[in-house]
Amino acid sequence: MIEVRNLTKRFGRFTAVDNLSFSVREGQAVALWGANGAGKTTAVRCLLNLFPYEGEITVNGLDARRQSKEVRRLVGFVPQELSFHDDMTVAETLVFYARLRKLPGGYDFTPLLEQLRLTTHIRHRVGELSGGLKQRLALAVALLSDPPILILDEPTASLDIRSREEFLILLRSLKQAGKTMVFSSHHLEEITALADRVLLLEDGRLVVDAPPDQLERQLNWETTLHLYLPEAGIDPALQTLEGLGMPVSRNGRGVRVHVTPGAKGKVLRALHDAGVEVDDFSIE
Repeated sequence: MIEVRNLTKRFGRFTAVDNLSFSVREGQAVALWGANGAGKTTAVRCLLNLFPYEGEITVNGLDARRQSKEVRRLVGFVPQELSFHDDMTVAETLVFYARLRKLPGGYDFTPLLEQLRLTTHIRHRVGELSGGLKQRLALAVALLSDPPILILDEPTASLDIRSREEFLILLRSLKQAGKTMVFSSHHLEEITALADRVLLLEDGRLVVDAPPDQLERQLNWETTLHLYLPEAGIDPALQTLEGLGMPVSRNGRGVRVHVTPGAKGKVLRALHDAGVEVDDFSIE
């Protein structure tokens, strides 16, 4: 559905995106992940042909530069910073953007409003909406022409935890319905919840391309498990884990154990098999 080959974007002497190549299959969700300044937003804007760039981008076989109008019909975009008119209602906003998209008169917004749970807010002014509702409105605008592709730039960056979870549920339902997605984020939890593949960018370069469940191995992360145990279970837990060669130490009302990527389950299974009860645990 999307092919990016040797994408490079320079601002003077600064290279924001450096020789980036990747592809996105139909129905796949791909995350651009990295710290601020890694090149995520620049890559997204190149995908939308908002910046001139070096390299090639094709969308459903169409050249993103030479056939930009045709490409825009295939793509819905949700920006990080919203720029709606606060004095317009939700209904007026949708009508305004529907006219810009040249949708036929009498367009029925009802199914879209119900899908995004905006029906009860249809007469509210945009300025009265919470951040989460404004983001849902932005998603509604992106979906007006039912495009097969959604591109989202840090879509939950300004949302609180509850609004973020609600928005991710909506995105998962759209993915299940067959939408192809490319989104940027620096939140690891939303990447693992939504993405089929993660592209880790550093200084504009692609350093990892992997499914979310392989990130730990690819990056060679070490995880610390904090296990909270009954007092009587602490010494047996220490003996069990030391016997497996794991670096473990007592920590308050439990133990702390350092585990290699993919070995968290091994720790819990070993303690279960040894009859050690675990009250709770946290991951660092």
